[in-house]
Amino acid sequence: MAVETDAATATELALADTDINWDRLDKMRFHVIGAILFTAQLALIHPTAVVKTRMQVASSGLSHMSGLSVFRQILKHDGIPGIFRGLGTSTIGSLPGRVLALTSLEVSKDMMLKCTEGLDMPEATRVGIANGVAGMLSNLISCVYYVPLEVICQRLMVQGLPGITFCNGPFDIVCKVVKAEGIRGMYRGFGLTAVTQSPASALWWGAYGAAQHIIWRSLSCAENLEKKPSHLDMVAVQATAGMVAGACSSVVTTPIDTVKTRLQVRI
Repeated sequence: MAVETDAATATELALADTDINWDRLDKMRFHVIGAILFTAQLALIHPTAVVKTRMQVASSGLSHMSGLSVFRQILKHDGIPGIFRGLGTSTIGSLPGRVLALTSLEVSKDMMLKCTEGLDMPEATRVGIANGVAGMLSNLISCVYYVPLEVICQRLMVQGLPGITFCNGPFDIVCKVVKAEGIRGMYRGFGLTAVTQSPASALWWGAYGAAQHIIWRSLSCAENLEKKPSHLDMVAVQATAGMVAGACSSVVTTPIDTVKTRLQVRI
């Protein structure tokens, strides 16, 4: 019995190294590396965002076409710059918002883990709840910054489509929107974004945290894990948990995203 207890304690200590909370983070490194990775991710998925946004605009006449056909059409008429339209504004503009989102996420998660410490519930449930609440709060806070940026980027993406007012860059977009509708125009779609993406964010982070914990537990039981996991193990587990979380949250976000896009590109 004593041997089993010692092994369980060793496993707990090993798994504790997989939980990097706010008080254990190197804040500067966290934000710098996060910004680099986020920029790389944004550049990779931006063409799909351009295609999706154009397909969602009613006046584009592209809603009946496949994504690949729309992609080819953009390349034919606008070339490579067409599929990366709005990337510069999105990348540069997202950096402060990313710092805000990540900081609020980690601080909220740390607070929730401390508040739920000692409660009679499975650890995976506790981690899932803490991550879910943190994801929702972080999304609500960052929406204040991201919604105006999203309005600008989406209007850049649909430039040249029938019925879309021509704007000469992001600053021109801000001037025309504010002149036509006031500051409220920059927050068009804010309610939809907050109401839909906050639960989706809670679901994503909750599923991610719980899935990651369950996977580590399963590995520890299967392999009697009593030493710190390798970087390869951690990346593999995090990637798997991310895929599970993404599959869960996409069910919530996809349908309403079309409605939100049409609101944000209309003048």
